[in-house]
Amino acid sequence: MIKKRLLDCSASDFSSMDKNEFLYAIRASEGRVMVSETIAVTQPLLNNVTNAELAASQGADILLLNMFDSENPMIQGMPTDIAPMDMLHELQRLTGRVIGVNLEAVDPEFSVAHDDIWTMKPGRAATAENARKLVDMGAKILVLTGNPNNGVSNRALGVAVRDIRDAIKDEAVIITGKMHGAGVVQESGSSIVSEEDVIWFASQGADIVLIPAPGTVSGMSQQRVASLVDTAHANGVLAMTAIGTSQEGSDVQTIRQIALMSKMTGADLHHVGDTGYMGIALPENILAYSIVIRGVRHTYARIARSINR
Repeated sequence: MIKKRLLDCSASDFSSMDKNEFLYAIRASEGRVMVSETIAVTQPLLNNVTNAELAASQGADILLLNMFDSENPMIQGMPTDIAPMDMLHELQRLTGRVIGVNLEAVDPEFSVAHDDIWTMKPGRAATAENARKLVDMGAKILVLTGNPNNGVSNRALGVAVRDIRDAIKDEAVIITGKMHGAGVVQESGSSIVSEEDVIWFASQGADIVLIPAPGTVSGMSQQRVASLVDTAHANGVLAMTAIGTSQEGSDVQTIRQIALMSKMTGADLHHVGDTGYMGIALPENILAYSIVIRGVRHTYARIARSINR
């Protein structure tokens, strides 16, 4: 078994780690793991360089893709000769990072029709079939969550966790939770997630519970988030705080404050969202967040470490 801190892992470690080794690496890093989410289908900030590559250049350890459609795999900015089914493997090769993909657990009770960019497509649904496809394509992490207005409830997330865990066993890490209401106003503000929800997610087979970072959702104070993180740890799972309210586009001072509050809650992983500019957080905010939670030494080491190691 590989027993290394994720802080010290190279591309070759990431490519060979199984789920338990990966979770150990996160735990051993003591709250110093950076996750950056980017949108697969929007025009990249740097035109012919993927937003995921840009996020990696600013210190992200884990690259999470939003709106990646398992039925129509595409990442804007990738080389044009890459076959759709090879997209995730190629992104891992190009970046030397762990690749995750979002899936959305829409609850029919709250589903509404809309024509925003976030409109649901079958290939993005949190189903066992889509999860199986993504794992076969190279996804090491599946994040069950929801985009704005799509009607994703905690109930639907828990059911989807169980179905997907049964389908993929231990072939990938499952993260679940909400960064914002996701179209369910009853589950917004301080009611976005409860301790009971966290316990249920853990019992259904989640490895990591996603919780809004302090200051990103109305009512989610440092104390409230800390209670939810403690509940996750008490039930044998890890916790990831997330910025999913476009504050990834805030000024650097605000990002530093959110980062330090999130660290004080006991979070194991730190996520920054995908809509500073549309498709990626402000790159300087990824860098600033990373430096807050682990300093320049580990941040620059992640940036500088060759993907050929």
